[in-house]
Amino acid sequence: MKTILITGGAGFIGSHIVDKLITRGDQVIIIDNLSTGKKENINSKAKFYQIDIRDNLTEIFTKHKIDYIIHHAAQSNIQSSIKNPSLDSEINIVGTVNLLEYASSYDIVKFIYASSAAVYGRPQYLGINEEHPITPISYYGVAKHTPEHYIKIFNQLYELNYTILRYANVYGERQEAKGEGGVVAVFIDKILREDKPIIYGDGKQTRDFVYVKDVARANLAALEKGDEETINISCDQQTSINQLFKMIKQITNINLEPIYQAARPGDIKHNYLLNNKAQRLLDWSPKYNLERGLKETLAYYQKS
Repeated sequence: MKTILITGGAGFIGSHIVDKLITRGDQVIIIDNLSTGKKENINSKAKFYQIDIRDNLTEIFTKHKIDYIIHHAAQSNIQSSIKNPSLDSEINIVGTVNLLEYASSYDIVKFIYASSAAVYGRPQYLGINEEHPITPISYYGVAKHTPEHYIKIFNQLYELNYTILRYANVYGERQEAKGEGGVVAVFIDKILREDKPIIYGDGKQTRDFVYVKDVARANLAALEKGDEETINISCDQQTSINQLFKMIKQITNINLEPIYQAARPGDIKHNYLLNNKAQRLLDWSPKYNLERGLKETLAYYQKS
């Protein structure tokens, strides 16, 4: 049995990872300030601390012999980062460095960091592999990439083992119906209420949608594999926003037309990530195609 600290464990992705770890018998400690996480997402078998990752965490690390850290606590909204880059950097950079200092001081076996496809910026080619140039076009992308450098230097100085996972657009149960990354939740929420959703731009922009339960599996795989590597986690295919909207309409059997508005700053036109490195190093590939994942997600929102 491992003792694993998960930051953001009351949030969308983190809570799914917690559930999988609890199911397999690990001891799980959650740190979450509940700024976006929800108490109802917290697994009752986990130990929960309502605290910010920028705070003094000495008591937690002293009380528990933590083996692994899976770091998902973050400011994760691109538009929010543009409105308040200082706060974005405080949470995503300073907060991560705080965790790294504890990790190096308390002999953590491995640090798993949830990064983002936003670090790549506008693609110079598709699909995007891990060697693609890093040219973020949003403060969020910068703030997610900067900790990657810190992690590698902590590895060089203190031999802190790590895996960096760069996510495509994650969707699924427990996702908040707001923000660009939550477009699936936004569409489902609007359509179920028979309210016309907004599509920014012409809807021809493409994204790579990966289901949250597949992402959780990737994190579990990274506990044992992918040491000192940066790895894309994706479905390895692109879907336009128009196609996504059409699929959700067909699954719900609700006929609505979207409202088109001007594209937003910081948004890229096309994006999808290659996942062959994850297949090779983590023995991981997505089990859910988009249609299956959407159906499971829809069933969740219909019940809630």
